[in-house]
Amino acid sequence: MQTVSMRAKRLGLVPPYLFSEIAKTKRELQAAGKEIIDFGIGDPDQPTPQPIVEALAKAAADPSTHAYDESHAGDLQLLEATRDWYAERFGVDLDITNEMLVLIGSKEGLAHLNWALVDPGDLVLYPDPGYTVYKVNALFAGGEVFAMPLLRENHFLPDFDRIPADVAGRAKLMFINYPNNPTGAAATMEFFETAIGFAKRNGIFICHDCAYSEVSFGGTKMPSILSVPGAKDVAMELHSLSKCFNMTGWRVAFAVGNADGVGALRTMKNNVDSKQFAAVQRAGAAALRLPDDVMAPTFALYGRRRKKLIDGLRSLGCDLEDSNATFYVWVPTPHGEKSIAFAKRLLEEAGVLAIPGIGYGEYGEGYVRFSVTVAGDKNGEKVDSALEQMRAAGIS
Repeated sequence: MQTVSMRAKRLGLVPPYLFSEIAKTKRELQAAGKEIIDFGIGDPDQPTPQPIVEALAKAAADPSTHAYDESHAGDLQLLEATRDWYAERFGVDLDITNEMLVLIGSKEGLAHLNWALVDPGDLVLYPDPGYTVYKVNALFAGGEVFAMPLLRENHFLPDFDRIPADVAGRAKLMFINYPNNPTGAAATMEFFETAIGFAKRNGIFICHDCAYSEVSFGGTKMPSILSVPGAKDVAMELHSLSKCFNMTGWRVAFAVGNADGVGALRTMKNNVDSKQFAAVQRAGAAALRLPDDVMAPTFALYGRRRKKLIDGLRSLGCDLEDSNATFYVWVPTPHGEKSIAFAKRLLEEAGVLAIPGIGYGEYGEGYVRFSVTVAGDKNGEKVDSALEQMRAAGIS
């Protein structure tokens, strides 16, 4: 009997899961009783602030939230809170009717934006290393892709002058992401101004993934691309409550900016989902209206862990950059060791799990990513333990 594959050919465009060997080794070590200190997943280990939980409970008890959300762009409470937050935080004015859209997490929005804007054969520029959703969904939509290398010598920012003129002329969509996953790099307003100028000269639409804007340290405030005069002519920004308010599982985010881009994404979403539960949206509104000091303890904890990790890795001889942004630390592998091999050695010899950089693209080779969202850590003691285990194992 002939075996028939039911899988769509587009699924063959998804790269193989490169971390499977690391995950298998982790399970084996844990089964043997070895404690693993996990710097892998970028998921806040602190709870969602109680006022947000209480806002959800209140909204969920309201029967008006139980039906389909038939609004134009999302629950008005969240849209108004987002508009006010953008005005106060970034000095950006937004029109609720045309320039805003609630998402079921920014991952969903990034994926569906490709389907809304990219036709077969269209060219998409994406950062490498970078979040894999950009590239994979461009390919799913039938687009072609061109990697913009994020190199240390350029502080992990794309160099638009190195994009060939014929590529720039063909490109329809460009993804950028600052503060950046996985490198932790930050962007300046000058960079965003350069990006907007490049896009306008070449007729390219920009999607800026701004999920980590509030995760910064040392008093540094990260900018929005929409703060650049004229940015809304060619750009939109996706923002998530996941990393900023310890709400990864809540799946609530928003797209703002260029009205045509937001409208195209709205049309796509109207045909593939029925919006987020209104009670979750109202909890998101409560999050955006919280005073800054509610999240300050979480960000202070991340900052202490980051400093311990960076200082400790440097004491082991690691030469790395620090941008004071995100909860990621992008660490060069020693002596040019391949990232998967080094990550496996870290795990087997030191009981420390980090993510191989090659999983984020070819230009991620030679690095591993540490996330300081370490479950079970109270005040950096697990970071101290990890560094001691690395030192004892002779890893440097």
